[in-house]
Amino acid sequence: MTTTPETSSSAPLLVGREGAVATLRFNRPAALNAIDVPMATAFLAAARTLAADKGVRAVLLSGAGKGFMAGGDLGVLSADPKQGAADLIGPLHEALTVLDAMDAPLVAQVHGVAAGAGLSLMLQADFVLAAEGTRFNLAYVNIGTSCDVGASWALPRLVGMRRALEIAMLGDTYDTAAAERMGLINRVVPAAELESEAMALAQRLAKGPTVALGNLRRLMRGSLDRDLASQLDAESAAFQSCAATDDFRIGLDAFFGKKPAAFTGR
Repeated sequence: MTTTPETSSSAPLLVGREGAVATLRFNRPAALNAIDVPMATAFLAAARTLAADKGVRAVLLSGAGKGFMAGGDLGVLSADPKQGAADLIGPLHEALTVLDAMDAPLVAQVHGVAAGAGLSLMLQADFVLAAEGTRFNLAYVNIGTSCDVGASWALPRLVGMRRALEIAMLGDTYDTAAAERMGLINRVVPAAELESEAMALAQRLAKGPTVALGNLRRLMRGSLDRDLASQLDAESAAFQSCAATDDFRIGLDAFFGKKPAAFTGR
């Protein structure tokens, strides 16, 4: 496995690589990684770079310091609310559309706090591992605004409409037990094991049949917007695209040869 160190520790977003896993670590620990414009634009630039790199087969998001992310930088918003919102939301939303179009699964490693845009970002991940003691709050309503960063798309899909409205409109804080029970996260792990557990999961996904994983994430995410006939058509097209890959042949050979499949991601 090759390991690329994270970029400069003073950068708002640290970008690294462990084999086929790309790591993105939000890096404003003194501000609990609250998103300012440099962080938002760095996130978009990183997403574009990863999308162009066919060697990336999983992406791992995390936050430096004491928390995953406390939301948007309210200083940016208070200085010029309308322009500040546009400057933050624009690159964040574009970054999410870039990451969503990738085949590589997205894993979030969450600790401390995930609030506001931090929770919204977490919700976009395919898998979320959270450290014991983490707190979650959508928070937007507490400062008099609606949500962004895809929370209104993800929440009803993850927890159902009734619970999504409760989380969004009451602005309450939830602990890890509640978050796991509602389906906001996949698993709670001891804080000391969070980083190794999240990387192990990302590495497992990175060794999988990447095209098939990409098709699965798109099929699942799009299923609530299609009727059954349309979904069956989408499944058929996705299966046929997988059948044309090297990994499909590798998988069949492994099955008939009764051996583990060594997928290449192609």
